Amino acid sequence: MQWFEEWFDTPYYHILYKNHDYKEAEDFLNLLTDYVKLEKNSKIIDLACGKGRHSIYLNKLGYDVLGLDLSEQSINFDRQFETETLKFQVHDMRNKIESEPVDAVFNLFTSFGYFETEEEDKRVFSSVSYVLKDEGYFVLDFLNAEYVKSVITPTASIERENIVFNIKKHIEGEYIMKEIDFEDQGKKFHFFERVKLTRPEKILQYAKEFGFELVKRWGDYQLNDFDENSSLRCINLFKIKK
Repeated sequence: MQWFEEWFDTPYYHILYKNHDYKEAEDFLNLLTDYVKLEKNSKIIDLACGKGRHSIYLNKLGYDVLGLDLSEQSINFDRQFETETLKFQVHDMRNKIESEPVDAVFNLFTSFGYFETEEEDKRVFSSVSYVLKDEGYFVLDFLNAEYVKSVITPTASIERENIVFNIKKHIEGEYIMKEIDFEDQGKKFHFFERVKLTRPEKILQYAKEFGFELVKRWGDYQLNDFDENSSLRCINLFKIKK
C-alpha cells in the first residue's frame, strides 16, 4: 500500500486538515467558473475530491458533478450528499475514467505529485484527456515548487480535537517530505506525506504530450498572475484539442 492510500483513508488525515478555508475555496471556484464561462448544467469531474466539499459547492453553482477519489472511506462519506446531478465514485486518477465525456476536470488543492514515476504522472493526463470533450478544460491546481523550497518550515505542532500533530518537513531529492507523529488514546501513530516538487515546465510538458494547450496560469486563489519566485500556487488552466 502506498503512503497516500493509507494516510488519506484514516480519520486523522481529515482531522488534521479540517481547518481548510472553505470561504477561500468557494471564492476561488466562483472566480474560476466565471473565467472559464462554463454554462449551467455543464458536466464537471472533481478528481481527487476527498470529503467532497468542492464537488458539493460546484453542484450548488448549477453544475452536474462527479466526484472521484481513491479513498473508499471518503467516498462512503460523500455518498450521503448524492443527488441526480451529484455522484461519487472510488477511482484511482491514474486509471481511465469510465464516464460520458465531460466539459471540465478539476484537480484541486495539490492532489497531484504523489506518484513514484513520471509514467504514473502522465497517466493522470491520459485519463483526463480520455474523458474530456473537445475544447474541454482541465484545471490542475498545484503547489509552486520554487516558493515551497524557499519557505519550508522544518517543524510545527498543530492541535486538533485534543490531538497534537507534530510535523517535520524537509526536501529529499525532488520531493517535499512531511513526517506526521501524534498520539491518540494511548497509541502512537506515524504517517508521512511525499509530494513531488514538479516544476511548471514539467507540468506543461506532460500536458502537451496529451493534447492540452495552456490557456492561463495563476499564482493564487484570487487568480493573480503566476510568478515562479513569489506565487503561493501554480494553478494551470488547460484546454484540450482533439
